[in-house]
Amino acid sequence: MKNEMQGNALLSVRVARKQAEAEGICTFELRDVDNRRLPAFTAGAHVDVHVAPGIVRQYSLCSDPRNCSHYLIGVLKEPGSRGGSRGMHEKIHEGDLLHISVPANHFALQPARKTLLFAGGIGITPIICMAEQLSAEGADFSLHYCVRSLPKAAFLARMEAAPYSRAVHLHVDDTPPAERFDPAAILRDAAPDSHLYVCGPAGYVAWITQAARDADYPPQQVHVEYFAAPGSPVFEDSDNADFQVRIASTGRTYSIGSDQTIVDALADCGVEIPVSCKEGVCGTCLTRVLDGEVDHRDYYLSQAEQACHDQMLPCCSRAKGRMLVLDL
Repeated sequence: MKNEMQGNALLSVRVARKQAEAEGICTFELRDVDNRRLPAFTAGAHVDVHVAPGIVRQYSLCSDPRNCSHYLIGVLKEPGSRGGSRGMHEKIHEGDLLHISVPANHFALQPARKTLLFAGGIGITPIICMAEQLSAEGADFSLHYCVRSLPKAAFLARMEAAPYSRAVHLHVDDTPPAERFDPAAILRDAAPDSHLYVCGPAGYVAWITQAARDADYPPQQVHVEYFAAPGSPVFEDSDNADFQVRIASTGRTYSIGSDQTIVDALADCGVEIPVSCKEGVCGTCLTRVLDGEVDHRDYYLSQAEQACHDQMLPCCSRAKGRMLVLDL
């Protein structure tokens, strides 16, 4: 069943099961309200979940891609939650109706002779899905799962019972130093044409990607998904200049102040752009640019994509010149 909300087609699903998966982490099993199969997806995909009016969050699918009778998402309750994870943990219960988007994938697996999967904390959600797809394909891979303590580790029983259990390596911070995680050694021992997939907190992602650079892995072999931006890219530059944005469909021009994002300034004028993270991480607000040069401050687009200046994330990025024309 589909609904129309904010101009986008959404799926209506019911929470069939809510379960404490690990310390601070709940999983939600989502099924179609009419018990039909849900749209197919591939490992690394996510859905936008409408948690409450005005609160939309992206969560990775962590169920087996071969089984679309349901979707499974895992949600970490963030201490500084702005309503998303806190709402999921405290206000969403079994039997509740939710509206979600059709799955989208910006973190898809690429063909490779060897695949290295790195998950930090809640970053295991897309990574376990990748492990199951790679296992089903008979691919050569290893999974390194890093957690601060054993109670914070999700899906352990599922991975221990899986056919690929020998490929899983659990790294726990509170273990003796001799057993600590050493990404540099792992990368040194791997085939140089291996592809890396990294998901987790910003510091963890930076650690793994720096180890990959130190080991001379080409950027096209390193794939990253952030759950939060490494910093605050929007207003860290005190020399932000005012600029203007023109909406192509109406020809109207709007001023963007030095202390405003494009998304916020346009919303104040009644022009809504769908957003989720507001940090340049998730890609929900990705917008085509028809004219102008973009000052990219996101963590979503690749360097090659940013260099084209034909798309941007208006939740954080700005204009290098005086005007941007957006395909809105």
